[in-house]
Amino acid sequence: MLQKPPNQNKKIKKNKIMETLSIVFYLFAFIVVVSAMGVVFSRKLMYSAFSLLFTFFGVAGIYAILNADFLAVLQIMIYVGGILVLIVFGVMLTSRVTDVDIITGGTGRTIYISSGIFATLMLILLIFMYTTVNWGTIPITEYKDTTLDLIGLTLLTKYVLTFLIAAILLLIAFIGAAFIARKGN
Repeated sequence: MLQKPPNQNKKIKKNKIMETLSIVFYLFAFIVVVSAMGVVFSRKLMYSAFSLLFTFFGVAGIYAILNADFLAVLQIMIYVGGILVLIVFGVMLTSRVTDVDIITGGTGRTIYISSGIFATLMLILLIFMYTTVNWGTIPITEYKDTTLDLIGLTLLTKYVLTFLIAAILLLIAFIGAAFIARKGN
């Protein structure tokens, strides 16, 4: 029996990994694009906010695929955990806003037509760029376990003063917000 050389087995394994990563990347890209369209084209503000949730999760997934696990965690913690929850509660607490149509009348048609023309022109530009640019590929690097070790070590050694100043500023902002909220009562 003929056996494949060891280098060829490594190439086949790397190709399978790249095919899987490509499929997962396109899945996350599809989620981001479809949910972003839901944000833009939804007539209800609450539906737009929930579509924004899936957009943020899709972007975090793309960060994770690109070996930027720290950015993926920050994306989920800051945008999903903070900003989106703030938007959802803001919309829910203002009961009159949840049932308002965002765009109506002739202005809505004009915006839809002009944005459709712009989107078509951008699609033509992207197709032109995709077909004419020489897309060079870089060699596949080995997957690193995590970037958190390096970031944590750098923050607590080289940039410790900046890290502490940012922590103190956040503490002052929290105390000031609590003071302002309490002062009204």
